[in-house]
Amino acid sequence: MTTSTSTRPHPLLKLDPEVAQALADGTPVVALESTIISHGMPYPANVAMAREVEQIVRDGGAVPATIAVLNGVPTVGLSADELEMLGSRDDIRKVSVRDLPHVVATGTHGATTVASTMRIAALAGIRVFVTGGLGGVHQGAETSMDISADLTELSRTEVAVISAGVKSILDIGRTLEVLETLGVPVVGYGTDDFPSFFSRTSGLRTPMRLDTPQEVAALMEATWDLGLGSGISIANPVPAESEMAHEDIDSVIARALADADALGVTGKDITPYLLGRLVELSDGRSLETNLALVRNNAVVGTAIAVAYAAR
Repeated sequence: MTTSTSTRPHPLLKLDPEVAQALADGTPVVALESTIISHGMPYPANVAMAREVEQIVRDGGAVPATIAVLNGVPTVGLSADELEMLGSRDDIRKVSVRDLPHVVATGTHGATTVASTMRIAALAGIRVFVTGGLGGVHQGAETSMDISADLTELSRTEVAVISAGVKSILDIGRTLEVLETLGVPVVGYGTDDFPSFFSRTSGLRTPMRLDTPQEVAALMEATWDLGLGSGISIANPVPAESEMAHEDIDSVIARALADADALGVTGKDITPYLLGRLVELSDGRSLETNLALVRNNAVVGTAIAVAYAAR
């Protein structure tokens, strides 16, 4: 039997009244990140996507909780005006876990990454989080040491993260090795082949496979009842009709990486740069695939949240 998560609001958090009531009532809640809005897609497609994903969560029987830091306050559940602001302004900081104290202390706006969204969701008592793709080990990390904080957060925060796998621009094999070292359960949802964001396959097998929301909910319960203290990565492939084949996306990624290197783009700026450059180089096709996988993750993640609440 899973130990219940406290629904008492954390003193530093601001919870939307609907989210707070859902948590108090045991209604399923799905966390959503905000970096995908402010740094992952162009305006106004980003805001339209955010609103559509929230509606998908509602249609599936859960309450959406988009997370960001507004005026220094970690906020769980955003209004339509707040979504618009995050998507349209160019002064929104990209906030990972290390940045949270500074943004809170200085009273500024920040869009949360996978890692910081996980942390705030856990503080609020939310167990399920839907995103696009995971961060991980960057190409050339053996010299740059550029490894996403998403992996560290997955090792220590009890939230199930539904994604379309590791972003294709990263070193997926090394990312899976790090997740194994950190003891993070990695599950292929309905697949034996680990998905690679834009593509349904990566050539690498998933460590384990589950096929239904109820099975995933049982795994969540077992993971946390065992006291493992980690998150769970649920890798959900992009729909077949929307994927980009490896031969199409790999050459585009190689060119985008070369462009980033030539411009000296590094650190937390590289992922938003590469995603934007991929949209340009693929004539918008990568954006359409990105939108499709986020929608699909929202459907699956909501079903998992509903199944977990039922336990």
